[in-house]
Amino acid sequence: MDTREVKDNRKVLKEWSYDWTPLDKGYTDKTLYINVGTKEIKEKNVPLEMKEKFIGGKGYGLRLLWDATDPHTKWNDPENEIIIAPGPIGGITQYSGSGKSLVVTISPQTDSIIDSNAGGYFGPFLKFAGFDALEIQGKSDEDIVIFLDGINHKIEIFSAPFKSHDSHILAAQLTDMFADEEREKKNISIVSAGSAADNSLIGMLNFSFYDPKRKEVRLKQAGRGGIGTVFRDKKIVALVCKCPGVKGNLNNVVDLQVIQERGKKFNREMRELDDSQAQMKQVGTAHLMEIMNDHDLLPVHNYKFGSHPDIVKIDSAEWKRRFTQGVPDGCWIGCNMSCSKAVDNYVVRTGPYAGQTVIVDGPEYENAGGLGSNCGIFDSDYIIEANFYCDTYGICTITWGTLLAFLMECFENGILNEERTGGLKLTFGNSDAAMELLHMLSRGEGFGKIAGTGTRRMKKLFAENGWGDPGFLNDIGMENKGLEYSEYISKESLAQQGGFALTNKGPQHDEAWLIFMDMVNNQIPTFEDKAEALHYFPMFRTWFGLVGLCKLPWNDVEPENNAEADEPAKVPEHVDNYVTIYKAVTGREFDNKRLIEDSERVYNFQRVFNLRRGYGTREHDRQPYRAAGPVTVEEYESRAERYDTQMKELIGINPEGKNTVEKVKITRKYREEQYEKLVDAVYKRRGWNNNGVPKIEFLKKIGMDLPEVIEVVKSKQ
Repeated sequence: MDTREVKDNRKVLKEWSYDWTPLDKGYTDKTLYINVGTKEIKEKNVPLEMKEKFIGGKGYGLRLLWDATDPHTKWNDPENEIIIAPGPIGGITQYSGSGKSLVVTISPQTDSIIDSNAGGYFGPFLKFAGFDALEIQGKSDEDIVIFLDGINHKIEIFSAPFKSHDSHILAAQLTDMFADEEREKKNISIVSAGSAADNSLIGMLNFSFYDPKRKEVRLKQAGRGGIGTVFRDKKIVALVCKCPGVKGNLNNVVDLQVIQERGKKFNREMRELDDSQAQMKQVGTAHLMEIMNDHDLLPVHNYKFGSHPDIVKIDSAEWKRRFTQGVPDGCWIGCNMSCSKAVDNYVVRTGPYAGQTVIVDGPEYENAGGLGSNCGIFDSDYIIEANFYCDTYGICTITWGTLLAFLMECFENGILNEERTGGLKLTFGNSDAAMELLHMLSRGEGFGKIAGTGTRRMKKLFAENGWGDPGFLNDIGMENKGLEYSEYISKESLAQQGGFALTNKGPQHDEAWLIFMDMVNNQIPTFEDKAEALHYFPMFRTWFGLVGLCKLPWNDVEPENNAEADEPAKVPEHVDNYVTIYKAVTGREFDNKRLIEDSERVYNFQRVFNLRRGYGTREHDRQPYRAAGPVTVEEYESRAERYDTQMKELIGINPEGKNTVEKVKITRKYREEQYEKLVDAVYKRRGWNNNGVPKIEFLKKIGMDLPEVIEVVKSKQ
């Protein structure tokens, strides 16, 4: 049966028609609620208070999830929701990077609130179909597909018609199914997970977009925290959204000309400056590989080391060779960064798709660093293969790379052996064993099932089984709040340690990437300077997730004179672009100060949301020691000259005559004390008490003194 016959014969479980609301100043002021258990479908009006205080995107997701759940709701309870929301700027086509949407849910990994951003077309198409957010609740008793028909203005829930749930197949099938002709494919976007999301806690979501140049359906990911696992627990196989097409001023903005002018200026910067700066058009974020290696910041062997001589095998030159060049690689219409690189015509070597020719989206830096160097695997074919299978199976590549590196260090230290892993020799560099473990996970078999529970649960399991020392496992298990670290060495950057561990959701670099400011350029030398950076940058980056923007156009290409600005790390000219565009879309009075204030409200609301769930205090902001300093003798001795010099000059202790074990202990005491001082400074700057709880007077100051918020805060004081 071909896709047309499947479409004609699908088993519709519920159909609901709605009156379409066009966008006005970036909003419809409507959200769509679907309960996949009861099959209830309805639209909700967005209250004015919600719009003013939560803005859109992540803010809407947090507000809706708070209202839908209670402090005891678990990730796999029917009451848990998945919310997808793009934000008011999302969907404009006149400025690069405006296609992001934010996904919010209770995480299977952290038991708290996770948010993850994704490119692709689904978020903007959702808006054009008439809704500022999609709110999904309940649990279906069978596999289903949800179809948002933005042309005929109806919603369908129907029984999943295809056998395979893996994303690269499913997205293509559903795109074919709902496109009456080739040119309609670009007007369809699919959200899906994959077979491994059924069998793990680390599942992620793929958001599709159709590439008319290649005539291929491509994928972007909302990766962190197990959102795909929640998706599949609800028995959702896919979401499909179809819109009439993208043209002109669908957001109905206040001043389109202003946006066009700023967009043209940025596009000129891309044309003239990208090649001499980040080369995003040629290699995307993979340009960072040798930069991180040169600064001892590339994760190698579970973050033990920061560089490796084999980097040349997976550096940007290798990715430039593997990526198709000279094609428009934007993951949203009108984005000129073209950083969504892809490997075309890759012949799969292993697993169920061996021998098939596929397109592989990426690898990006995080994938090459996590799947590759962090696991000691300097093989571009392996990285491409693992990247492909993580995507189609529905597994977060950052999470997988980091937990796999942890397993490999455990194996090398005798905590694991072939008997415990089901015959897999998980040593650093063993790409065959690494691939087989991923396939085992997709099948829900053996040690693959254990690996899919994530680093935090594995640390506990290994300790309970008596396989390893709990202290050592906690030191080398690179997770915070239950979420695996993304792929940067933070040992020599105290600010970056805070940028990872002092996040609300866990150590993801989208809040604050401060390594160069702190470690390389020494721009923030004092605790107060670091605290100021750990206030401004998380708030600024939070704002991207409220309005539907990608952060890459902000600072991956900088204006010619940016170095002459008062605060070049903030790229003030681009900040002014965003302030101007937001005003031009919404008509709202707005400036740099209000940008931060909008973010502060939502950021602190998320902190209180964590508190409501029993988290969000100082103990949950602790970091594994590997993030701060050398855990092992080998690790210390790999940088002995640096550490000995620091001991003498910073700690005030002469290292001469001391053995390495003693020096490791001295270094650890100092670095842990420094981190606690940083936490004190950051809490103070953020308006929190010494336990990380927002102060009531600060919540009043920023306008987040909602009664339900104050009630939670009072209960934690």
